Amino acid sequence: MEQFIMKGGNPLVGEVNISGAKNAALGILAAAIMTDDDVVIDNLPDVRDINVLLEAIEEIGASVERIDRHTVRINAKNIKEVSVDDEFIRRIRASYYFIGALLGKYKSAEVPLPGGCNIGSRPIDQHLKGFRALGAKVEIVKGSVVAHAIDLVGSHIYLDVVSVGATINIMMAAALAEGQTILENVAKEPHVVDVANFLNSMGANIKGAGTDVIRIKGVDRLHGTEYSVIPDQIEAGTFMCAAAATRGDVMVKNVIPKHLEAISAKLAEIGCEIIEFDDAVRVVGKPKQRPTNIKTLPYPGFPTDMQPQMAVTLALADGTSMVTESIFENRFKYVDELARMGGNIKVEGNVAVIDGVPGFTGAQVEAPDLRAGAALVIAGLAAEGYTVVDEIGYIQRGYECFEEKLQALGAVIEKVDSDKALRKFQLRVG
Repeated sequence: MEQFIMKGGNPLVGEVNISGAKNAALGILAAAIMTDDDVVIDNLPDVRDINVLLEAIEEIGASVERIDRHTVRINAKNIKEVSVDDEFIRRIRASYYFIGALLGKYKSAEVPLPGGCNIGSRPIDQHLKGFRALGAKVEIVKGSVVAHAIDLVGSHIYLDVVSVGATINIMMAAALAEGQTILENVAKEPHVVDVANFLNSMGANIKGAGTDVIRIKGVDRLHGTEYSVIPDQIEAGTFMCAAAATRGDVMVKNVIPKHLEAISAKLAEIGCEIIEFDDAVRVVGKPKQRPTNIKTLPYPGFPTDMQPQMAVTLALADGTSMVTESIFENRFKYVDELARMGGNIKVEGNVAVIDGVPGFTGAQVEAPDLRAGAALVIAGLAAEGYTVVDEIGYIQRGYECFEEKLQALGAVIEKVDSDKALRKFQLRVG
């Protein structure tokens, strides 16, 4: 059972390089099977979700060649199977991208319903609505989505709720449909734009990604490409909050500052110094930081995936902050864990009222999901004494080399897998 153990109290100082965006890479990898030619993708993050997806791609008959840790070559000409199912794929949310990819290319798909973190309901009704509008017959049979079409035909589709997954999924299927598809009320997230750019580099004709309306002219076939995944805005935001919470000074490199504007603006509001460069953002935390209010919204609003990390930062500010979660209903599970460390947060419905405290004290806590796990690590680094975070499998799903990157910034943190290793760490660190 792996855990993180850390001794807090050191400001994080130095530079950190941000990995490729997990959420963009998942969509891009699924889309890579839509051609019979070679596709080379680099800047892939080496995290569990990506590796599971690559296994699933191999499972259905595509060849997957690891060129290096962050680069992969995929060739899908020998796919024999439009049914994706192995025990792992059920655990990740992005399994549903295979529906759009397989339906687009083979007009048929059978994919298990998705898993992932338990942070609230993630209905896929908008995905299914889109596939049906393109002319597919879609049913849910024994926990799997089964979709078939004789031909996919372009259509005018209005999403009832803004959904990143549905936008990407329908966009993939529509890229190989006949005629024009107009998608309205779509998600504008950077990773939606990245998947669209990737499909276009394969010969798709997609315009308007990043706006409210995406127009897709179907093409007959897609060709091979080489493509680099965008940097991960949530990983970048996590290190920015870690710098603020520990009152450190961190240069966050290999980022697109535009994607981080909502996070940068909030950190500036609480009194941090934010300096933007072409491909980096420097965050300098201040001894006294002010409270602020946050509401999570679809992009370009404040990302729900940054809400726990920001809440931890605000829990150490001087005054009362309010955080409103408008995307996922179970996103406050970390609050009880933070209370063990001295955090003072009250949750009513989808609003958390945070009364700032002068400091946290170390405790044993458990990661309830991916982002909350990262937030508890930040709390542990800002706390006095030792903190142990359990269930770090969640964190490893979305952060590459998390503890190594923190160590390079001066954090006293280690990954351990036994009580003996835990005690050894405590003796060594003192």
